[in-house]
Amino acid sequence: MRGMVRGALILALGLGLWAVPAGAQEASLDDLIRQIESAQGAPGRFDLGLTTIDDLMESLNVPGVSIAVIQDFEIHWAKGYGIADVETGAAVDAETLFQAASISKPVAAVAVMRAVQDGMFSLDTDINDILTSWELDGAGFTDEQPVTPRSLTSHVSGLGDGFGFPGYDPNGPIPSAVQVLDGHSLSNVGPLFMERAPYVGQEYSGGGVTLMQQALADAHGRAFEDVMRDVVLDPIGMHRSTFDQPLDAERDRNTARAHDGDGLSRGPKWHVYPEQAAAGLWTTPTELALLLIEVQKAVLGESDRVLSRVSALEMLSPVGVGGFGIGWAIGQRGRGWYFSHGGANWGFRATVMAHRLHGYGLAIMTNGDGGGTLAAELSDRIAEAYGWDSTLSDLPRGYNAVERQSVDLPASTLERYVGTYEGDEPIGRIEVTFDGSQLFVQPSGAQPIPIHAESETIFYLEGAQAEIEFALEGGDVTAALVRLSGREIRAVRVEGHD
Repeated sequence: MRGMVRGALILALGLGLWAVPAGAQEASLDDLIRQIESAQGAPGRFDLGLTTIDDLMESLNVPGVSIAVIQDFEIHWAKGYGIADVETGAAVDAETLFQAASISKPVAAVAVMRAVQDGMFSLDTDINDILTSWELDGAGFTDEQPVTPRSLTSHVSGLGDGFGFPGYDPNGPIPSAVQVLDGHSLSNVGPLFMERAPYVGQEYSGGGVTLMQQALADAHGRAFEDVMRDVVLDPIGMHRSTFDQPLDAERDRNTARAHDGDGLSRGPKWHVYPEQAAAGLWTTPTELALLLIEVQKAVLGESDRVLSRVSALEMLSPVGVGGFGIGWAIGQRGRGWYFSHGGANWGFRATVMAHRLHGYGLAIMTNGDGGGTLAAELSDRIAEAYGWDSTLSDLPRGYNAVERQSVDLPASTLERYVGTYEGDEPIGRIEVTFDGSQLFVQPSGAQPIPIHAESETIFYLEGAQAEIEFALEGGDVTAALVRLSGREIRAVRVEGHD
């Protein structure tokens, strides 16, 4: 019992109290959008907060951006900004297609997880037992542990390849996925090869995801784009999205053009990616948001259109090495855990992020090489406007939070409280110290914590529901009354300041 109460006191002394941003839940939709679009009250982590969204796009040379925001497991709003194509002047709208780039990877991983769920293979099956059109040479690195779907989708397979894929001019020759794996003369990247044993460490591998693409197509006996349409995209309602490479003329009617870092056309409207699972998805933020919501609901057992709850939980569980689950980057932000991914193709940048539990998230897609910074800044603004727990610090502790007002006391008054206090069971020993300007309290096993005077004898801890009142008898300090969450514990002064 003694340890539990002293531990609670240490927590109260050591942890801050932070509130959810005022008005985040009460603001109207128009107010929230306006807040995100407008100049912010602080520069932010990129020093871009004091500009409007239009000025942001101009300063970063990003012609267009499209945004979808999720709240309560629903798309709260979606909106396009700027120009989809500087050569035609076409505007971005919520239906404009963008290249998702590497966000293709977790979308493809959903199909991998569905194949596991359907018993086609397991996450730990040797990839060579799935492939029929290619074979991975383990080069001696796979004697004890094979390359598997789990290691491929989490980038811990030990494969070595280029960090990304530059894509191909749609008017030129385009290799097949197998030719990319081989490093064929038509390919603009080197061959896929083993660099180390699986699970030694994480190395982001687009080649590994392309290998998984070929294995998935082999397992189904069908073209990868058809598998993705039938297994993932259509069941979720992502009917405008496609892994077709190159894009067909009908869908190309409302697509964004690739633009360089100066916001200028890069020549061809876009590049082609035979590495479909790694970089080949065409979609919109709205349809990416549908996918995020589907995963969120599956985790809670509220939807099984594509994944069971067991499968979704497996996807969002780190594999034990690196920061990835099955396809998704997994990490804690503030108080919450999020699954996310970014994307960078020739002339396109994008990002998605969703809370594992609370039903909010975002998808942002841009058509310029400077779009990564823009998407990151807008992500911060959305999280702040909505009061996501990624913006919050430690959980509040204690009850009936009240604002405290400090008063200035002379050093001579503060000095007289310095000493050692021995608490009645179960509080233990407390040290009170003074550094010439600030009074501190230090329970055994904790760091010194500043305390602030509310009156001549009552002191409080910033951000915690705890206070200390010093008891006086005939002008001498005799005890400290520690009040914690409605409980008062007496600590007798056993050694004082000389």
